[in-house]
Amino acid sequence: MKTVVIGSAGQLGRDLLTVLTGNVVAVARQDVDINDRMALAQLLTAHAPDVVVNCAAYNFVDRAENDPEPAFAANAWAVRNLAKICRQLPAKLVHISSDYVFGLDRDNRTPLTEEARTGPLSVYGTSKLAGEYMARTFAPKHLIVRTCGLYGVHGVGGKGGNFVETMIKLGRAGKVLKVVDDQRCTPSASADVAKTIAALIEADAEGIVNVTNSGDTTWHGLAAEIFKLAKIDAVLSPTTSAEYAAPAHRPAYSVLSTAKLQSLGLPEPRHWKDALAEYLTTRKDT
Repeated sequence: MKTVVIGSAGQLGRDLLTVLTGNVVAVARQDVDINDRMALAQLLTAHAPDVVVNCAAYNFVDRAENDPEPAFAANAWAVRNLAKICRQLPAKLVHISSDYVFGLDRDNRTPLTEEARTGPLSVYGTSKLAGEYMARTFAPKHLIVRTCGLYGVHGVGGKGGNFVETMIKLGRAGKVLKVVDDQRCTPSASADVAKTIAALIEADAEGIVNVTNSGDTTWHGLAAEIFKLAKIDAVLSPTTSAEYAAPAHRPAYSVLSTAKLQSLGLPEPRHWKDALAEYLTTRKDT
């Protein structure tokens, strides 16, 4: 089997390159503009893959509120083009989505299944949901992976490119930190998510599948666990989403159910605390 990984320089993409089997082709930003349909079609036609994994995305959640075009260009229109190309090849499209497609049901406190009603609260979340529809509409063979709170050893630049690295950097600098304590989700190690995606590809899974670690916490809870495990005496206190006043609204509860993974014969993901502990022992200290 031949697999092309688009967005291979990101933390999830780089982790996927280490666990996918068969002939794996890495495609980074400098190799192709994902918004250039003709260039993308030429590249993929030349490689003739069986599977295309799309890890490329626009992830500047707050910036997208005032400047939505780049978010929709990368997260929706590029996915439409990619899905149409995969249909023509033909190839299966594996597309990475987000827990931010949820949030509108503000009263829900039950882990969200793949069939749960979507309803994003932000431009970013809306662009990711639009990308899901593009993949489902134009790629007959598709696997949409919804995940949450990714962090990995290949974080952007290795210098605070994810929440964990940001907390370590700020905590060691002695910054007074107020972290939101009313958004509950499941922080997930990109290495674990990559292994599960590889297993889903091997199992020829299709449709929508949630892939996260297990358990749940708030961002404040995650920060507290980071500082405890890293032995950082940080000045940390909780705050609310309203007090933090980020430009983009986040889901108050976006814990994703991983029950479908077990129904597909895959093991239950390990707890987020166990994944975090391993990450902190293997990360490159910056």
